[in-house]
Formats: sequence, structure tokens, C-alpha cells
Amino acid sequence: MSPSSLESQIAEHIEHSEMDHNHQGNLALSSADFSALEDRVSRAVSLVKNERQARAAAEERISVLDGQLNDQRDLVKTLQEEIRALNAERDQVRQRVEKLLGQLDSLEL
Repeated sequence: MSPSSLESQIAEHIEHSEMDHNHQGNLALSSADFSALEDRVSRAVSLVKNERQARAAAEERISVLDGQLNDQRDLVKTLQEEIRALNAERDQVRQRVEKLLGQLDSLEL
């Protein structure tokens, strides 16, 4: 039951009760009306409590995931730096091998 539905039911109940009371000239709520209202209020309180708990759990999960995301960002940065270093090293090795091959080619002539 949505909060707006609950609110509309409470408003309808109050309006209905007020009309009955105006017709009867009696301002007191009947025991059944009061119990029904009490049940609705109790359900509304329970709903709010459950939603607050769900929100707190979601905020905790966000905090944990945010920490994990930051850890992953750090790891990605480290790995990117390592890849750059390895690419630079590969380029140096390639140049040295090309130089050695050039020297071998000059010996065969």
C-alpha cells in the first residue's frame, strides 16, 4: 500500500466519520473506527521504519562500493603506468635488437 493511498484512505475515513457524526450529532469515534485508524497508523509507522532501514542499508552498500571503486581506480592507474613502462622497455629492446641485426648484416657483407 502506497503512502498516498494510505493517506487518501485516512482522509476518506475521516470525512466519512465526520459526515456520520454530523448526521448523528455525535463527535466520538466508534471503537471499530478508532481500531481501524489505529491499524492504519501502525502500518504507516511500520512502513516508514522499514523504508528507513532499507535506506540505511543502501547507504552502507554505497559506502562499501565507493571504497571498492576507489581501490579499483588505484589499481587501474597502477596497471596503466606498468603498461606504459613495459611498452617503453619493449621499444628499447626492439631498437637494440634492430641495432644488433644491423651490425650482423654489416659483418656478412
